[in-house]
Amino acid sequence: MWILIVARAVNKIGAFTLPFLGVVLAVEFKASLTETGVILAVFGAATIPSRLLGGQLADRLGRRRTIVLGLVGCAVGQLWIAFSHAIWSALLATVLLGLAFEIYEPPSQAMIADVTEPEDRPAAYGMYSAALAAAGVLAGLLAAAISHRDLRWLFVADAVTCLSCAALVAVALPRDVRRPAPAEVLPGAVSAWRDGRLLLLLGSGTVFATIYMQLVIGLPLTLLEQGLPKSGTGIILAVSAVTLIAAQRLLRLQKLDDFRSIAIGYVLLAAGLLTSAFAHTLLVFVLAAVLWSLGDLFLLTRYLTQASGFAPDEARGRYLAIFGLSWGIATTIAPLTVTQLLKTSGPTGLWLTSAAVAGVLAVPQPWFRKRLAPA
Repeated sequence: MWILIVARAVNKIGAFTLPFLGVVLAVEFKASLTETGVILAVFGAATIPSRLLGGQLADRLGRRRTIVLGLVGCAVGQLWIAFSHAIWSALLATVLLGLAFEIYEPPSQAMIADVTEPEDRPAAYGMYSAALAAAGVLAGLLAAAISHRDLRWLFVADAVTCLSCAALVAVALPRDVRRPAPAEVLPGAVSAWRDGRLLLLLGSGTVFATIYMQLVIGLPLTLLEQGLPKSGTGIILAVSAVTLIAAQRLLRLQKLDDFRSIAIGYVLLAAGLLTSAFAHTLLVFVLAAVLWSLGDLFLLTRYLTQASGFAPDEARGRYLAIFGLSWGIATTIAPLTVTQLLKTSGPTGLWLTSAAVAGVLAVPQPWFRKRLAPA
């Protein structure tokens, strides 16, 4: 687990390109707001088969091989974007990046669940998130520094860290072991697609992931529209990462089960989004980032704990891949909702709408407890 955490932290140091992709399309390739939204939506759609492929390969090919394959594919897509000189080339590169972008997530998440007991998984996923957040501090500062120059260098830096992570995983992680046949082909086994708990969690997680991706995509565009410096995004990302690290102890509160934690997470997320709706200075956006980062801390770890708890050992990669489709769907929807809401109601409308949805999601958690608690 620690080898994986270190490797992914190396990767995370350069993983600041997605929030800047919309800005690069608008600034470097002169794409309109509508064109930017469509291209980012295409990227999101491409991540859906990417996540499913990652789950299939994690259970059949092995965790380590799948992680390496996904990271190398990401590096190729990043470099292609960096050296593109026409919008059509950037579009093709974005599609390739999307097809590789999610491959390494199911095996990474499954590997952590493989080596931990169920009661330890929130803390384990929290440690994983904290390591990524620690690297995110450096990533945010690096993004702030590089974004003063040519934004294409952001993608070169990300490609380098992807390849570095792939090399570390290939050399340091244990060799893949042969696993039992996936659950779908075992006699009497129930297909993951027929597990009602997993599908219910997928629906809930998709709404959360859409709000999260609206932050990732909408924040840089909001700062750009309000005339704030492009480097502000990097600073906000760094503050968000520091918040995730400093608040790790909150994950160990014994009185909070998954559903209380999720409800608290949505309340904090709504508060951060509400603050963003009325922010006009970088300082207020930083305050908003602290609030929604605390919400993300609760939500990300508890959703992963729930999804891994449903899964039989031999199909864990596949279960986590299906749950992870929430991110592919969200990455497809969010660019369209962000760009349209920015056009019709401006940043205030975008963040007020997002805050309202987050607040509503906090309410039905007792009902989710009854439906999902057997996990």
